[in-house]
Amino acid sequence: MRVAQSLIAAAVFWPMLAAAAGYAIGKKSRRARDAFVFCACVIALLLSMSLSLWHSDAKLGLVGIGGVQLQFMLDGFRTILVCAAVFLWIVTTLFSPEYFSGKQSPERYWLFNMMTLGAVTGFFYSADFFTAFIFFEITSLTSYTMVAHEGNPVALRAAETYLAVAIIGGLSILMGMLLLWQRMGTLAFALLYDACTAMPDKSALYLPGSLMLVGFGAKAGLFPLHIWLPKAHPVAPAPASALLSGILTKTGVFGVALVSCYLFPADEKWSVTLLAFAAITMLLGAVLAVFSNDLKRTLACSSVSQIGFIVIGVAMQGLLGDHNGIAVRGTVLHIVNHSLVKLVLFIAAGVIYRNRHELALDKLRGYGRGKPLLCFVFLMGALALGGLPFWSGYISKTLLHESIVEGIHIFAGFPLAIFLHALEIAFIVTGGLTVAYMLRLCITLFVEKGDAEEKSKPYVSRRSAVTLVITATLLPFFGILTGLTDTLADSGSGFFNGYAVYQAVAYFAWVNLKGVIISFAIGIAVYILIIRGLLIRHRNDGAIIRIVEWPGWLDMEDLLYRPLLRGLVLSAADLVRIVSSLPDMLARGLISSATLLASAASLPDRSAQAILHYSHPPEKEPNITNRFSVGLILVGLGICASLIYVLIHAL
Repeated sequence: MRVAQSLIAAAVFWPMLAAAAGYAIGKKSRRARDAFVFCACVIALLLSMSLSLWHSDAKLGLVGIGGVQLQFMLDGFRTILVCAAVFLWIVTTLFSPEYFSGKQSPERYWLFNMMTLGAVTGFFYSADFFTAFIFFEITSLTSYTMVAHEGNPVALRAAETYLAVAIIGGLSILMGMLLLWQRMGTLAFALLYDACTAMPDKSALYLPGSLMLVGFGAKAGLFPLHIWLPKAHPVAPAPASALLSGILTKTGVFGVALVSCYLFPADEKWSVTLLAFAAITMLLGAVLAVFSNDLKRTLACSSVSQIGFIVIGVAMQGLLGDHNGIAVRGTVLHIVNHSLVKLVLFIAAGVIYRNRHELALDKLRGYGRGKPLLCFVFLMGALALGGLPFWSGYISKTLLHESIVEGIHIFAGFPLAIFLHALEIAFIVTGGLTVAYMLRLCITLFVEKGDAEEKSKPYVSRRSAVTLVITATLLPFFGILTGLTDTLADSGSGFFNGYAVYQAVAYFAWVNLKGVIISFAIGIAVYILIIRGLLIRHRNDGAIIRIVEWPGWLDMEDLLYRPLLRGLVLSAADLVRIVSSLPDMLARGLISSATLLASAASLPDRSAQAILHYSHPPEKEPNITNRFSVGLILVGLGICASLIYVLIHAL
C-alpha cells in the first residue's frame, strides 16, 4: 500500500516539479527542454498506467497546512481520465516545438503547461470536495496563462473572460462546499454517497448542489456560462486549444458528475434540470458553429455542443437509476472520443495556422488541396465527430441515443416521456448540425479552389506528421473494435454507480443506423440550403460575395454579463460611498450645531473661528472622510484575513 501511495503522490506532484526543472533547462537550451518535457510526460503516463494495473483501489491522505488533508483515490474512470490527459499532453508536447519555432520565449508556456498537468491529475484523483476544489482552482490559474499567451488585446480580453468565469465559478463552488459540509458533516465522496442515498428528501442539498454545479459547469462550458470557450480557443496556441477542449473542459464535466452521482443519485428533479441545461448547450453550440467563419472558433463552438452530449449522458444515468448501464457507457466513451477528436482537429488547425497565419475560412479556401496527409487527419476527426459508423463517435453517440430511447420506454405514459421525445429530436437535429459545419470545413479546406491553395511548400515536419497520423488512426480503430470500447467503458462504470448487467446494444442494427442516416440527411440539407444558400453567397466565378456570421449584439458576455457585473460593482461602490459618508455627515452635523450654539452664546472670536475651521476645512487638508475611508478599508482587510483564518481551521 505504501508503494501505491507513493505512486499517487508522484503522479500528482511529479509534473509540477518537472515544470520548474523544465523552465530552468529552457533558459539554457530549448532542445534539451523539449526532450525533458517529453520524458516527463512519458514518466507521468507510466506512473498512471502502473497505478491502474497494480493498485486500482489505492487511497492516499497527505497532511497539509493546519492539519487539513489532501485526499486521493483511484478507480477505473479516474484512471481513464488521467491516462487520456497525459496522452494528450504527450501528443501536444511532440507538436509544440514545431508550432513555437521562431517565437519568443515559450518557457512561460511550458512552465504553466506542466503545472496544469499536475493540477489536472490531482483533481481527477481527488477523493473529497476539498481536494477537488484546491486542484480545480490551480488548473484555472495555470491554464489562464495559456489563453493569454499571445499577449495581444484579443487574447488578453479572452483570458480576462476565462479568468472571470473561473473565479466566479470557484467562489460558487466554495460557497456550495461550505454549505454541504455544514449540512452533511463531511466532504468525502464515499461518505456523501452513502449519506445522500439514505436521504428520502434531498431538498436541503439543492442549494449547495446548484452552487457547485454553477462552478463546475462554467469550466465545462455548460450553458449559460459557456461564453469563455468560443473566445479562448481561437486565441490560444493550437496545442493549448487541444488541451483546453480535450481535457480542461473535462475537469468541469468531472465536477458535474461528482455532484450528480454522489449527491443526487437517481434524483429525478435534479436529472431533469441537468438534462434541460445540457440540451440547450448541445443545440446552441452546434448553431454557433454553423454561424462561425473562423476555423478554431468553429471547433470551439463544437466543443460546447459536445459537452452538451456528454452531460446528457451524466443526467440520463441519474434519471434511469437501475437501468443506467447504457448511459454510463455512452458517457465514458464520449468523454474519451471527444478528447481524441479535438486533439486531432486542433493540432490539424495548428498546422494550417502555422503555415498561413490565418483562421478565417474565406481566406483558407483550398489550402488542403494536394495535401493528402492533412486531409486524412482532418477527415478522421470530422467523421468521428459526425458519428459515421465504424468511427469512435458513432459508438458513443449510439449509446447516448439509446439511453434516451430507454428513458422514453421507462417513462411511457408520464409527462416526462414528452420531454424525452423532444430531447431525442434535439439530439438528432444537433447531430445533423454537426455534420453540416464539419462538411463546411472539409469542403472549404480540401475541395474548393482559392488563393490559399499551396502544393509545393512543406507544411508539417515528419515527427508531427507521424504523431498526427497515429492519433487520427485511433478514431476508426476504436470504432471498429467495439469489444475493446465496451471493455473500456465497463472499467469506468463504477464511478457512476453503473450497472454492468444491461441489454446489449446492436451498434449496427437498422434502428441505430436509421438515426445516423437521418442526421446526415439533415446535415447535408442544412449545408446546401442554409450554409451555402443563406450564409455564404458565391458569384459564378466562385468568388465569395457574402458571409453571414453570428450577430455580435447577441454575444451574451457583452449583452448580459459585463453590464450586469459592471452594475453590481457600481452599486456596491455607491453603497460603500454612502455608508462611509454617514459618520462624516454626522460629525459635520454635530460641528454645525456646536457652531450655532457658540454663535448664540457669543463665544470669543478665536473659539468661533476654530469651530468654523473644523466645520469647513481647507481643500488641501485631510478631512474626516479620508480618515474614515482609510479606517474602513483596514477594517475590511482585517475581516477578510479573519475569515480566511477561520475557514482554514474549520476545514
